[in-house]
Formats: sequence, C-alpha cells, structure tokens
Amino acid sequence: MPPLPDATGDTTEDTLLGGRVRLRQPVQGLRAGLDAVLLAASIPARPGQTVLEAGCGTGAVFLCLLARVPDLHILAVEREPELAELARHNAAANNVADRVTILTGDITDPALLQERRVHHACANPPYWPGGTRPPTRLRAAATHEGPPHLGHGPALELWAAALAAPLAHKGSLTFVLPAGRLTEAALALHAARCGGLALLPCWPRAGQPARRMLVQARKHSRQPDHLHPGLALHDDAGWSPQANAILRDAAALPLR
Repeated sequence: MPPLPDATGDTTEDTLLGGRVRLRQPVQGLRAGLDAVLLAASIPARPGQTVLEAGCGTGAVFLCLLARVPDLHILAVEREPELAELARHNAAANNVADRVTILTGDITDPALLQERRVHHACANPPYWPGGTRPPTRLRAAATHEGPPHLGHGPALELWAAALAAPLAHKGSLTFVLPAGRLTEAALALHAARCGGLALLPCWPRAGQPARRMLVQARKHSRQPDHLHPGLALHDDAGWSPQANAILRDAAALPLR
C-alpha cells in the first residue's frame, strides 16, 4: 500500500457500506458519506464496463461501486493533487488499485480525456452556484462553483459536457445534487445531448420536501423522462429499510 501523501494534513480512517469500504480522508474538507453511497448505488454498471467519475475526492464513490460490482474498470479524475493521492492510497488499501486509474487534472480540460471511452459517468459536483463559501480551499472547491483561480469548481453545464464527451452511445450520466437544482441539471444534461432523464428525490422522511436528488440521463436517448416515487431516508426507527439496504448492504438503487 502506498504511504499517505504528505500534504493532506490530519486524516481519519472511516468505513462505508458496513465496513466493506475503508476510506482515509482529511479532517478538514468535504467528508464522504451519504451522497457518495447513494450515487454509487445508482450507477447501472455491469461487469467488464468502464466507469468515469469526475471530482473523485478520496475515492468514496468508486470504492462503493466496486464493492457492489467488483469486475469494473474505473477512470477517476481529481483536480486537487493531495486528494488524488489519497484516492490512490484508498484504492490500494481496498485491494482494487489494479482496476482504478486516477488522473490528476481538471475535468473540463479537453485534453485530459482525449480518446478515452467509457460506458457510464458520474459526479457529485459542487452543490452551490453562489452563497457564502467555506473558508478552507478544499471544502470551497467541493461545495461551490466559481472561478478556478479561486479554487472553486466549474459550473454544472461544464461538468455535464465534459462527462458526456467520452461517454458511449446510450451510456448513463448520473449526478447527485440538491433538489433545488433540478431545472439547472436538466438543462445541463440536455445541452450535453443526454436525454431520457430519470429523477429520484431523496426525502429526509416521508412527507418532507426532498433535499437532494439523483438525476440520470443517457447519451443520445430519446426516452421520456421518468420521475420515481422517491426514497425516504429515515423512519421512526432510524434509517429506513430501503436506505439501510443501500448504506449497509451495498444494495443497488436502479433509476431505470
């Protein structure tokens, strides 16, 4: 296993999927959890296929995906060098380094993925286009869009275009986003020539407004859009049975 990169500062080792995934991540910055597991569960990858993840951070999404579908090839992109090194460390710690390629660079750089071809693509892009930005650079880059020279992430339409470019015909592109960005997400995906949107709202509890959503489209698809009933994450006993199956047992969350 490679040593921890020197530039990451304080880190903790955490687990996901009931201990199936070990994850070393910085104390400061955006820490992986619910969104990463939900996104990984929704990717319709089959053994032997290649999945592209943009903004992979320390690797939580692709590690959870490999825990569910081991025989995949992962191509991951991370702009922050210290996070990319942690992702490589985590791939080795989970014994999947031979199936994972991590590129350090900006997903919107057209040269980065030139001549690459993938079956599926996914991202947990920066949540917010405005508002107060966190004081730490890594957290601001993970949560807010804005000028790259200030350390912030690119706009949602740039993520969609970059992820769609190497995507195979009818390949899936999946985002996890705040529910309030539905219109923006739909416009970005359609502009990237991805259609047949499938939307799954995630409610904190049944009857409460959704705070986050999973939205998936297929490249060049002309299928009608599909709105799922939604996933209630909690009930009176804690995590709901469906959420618990995803978060602990690595159950899939199909959107089509």
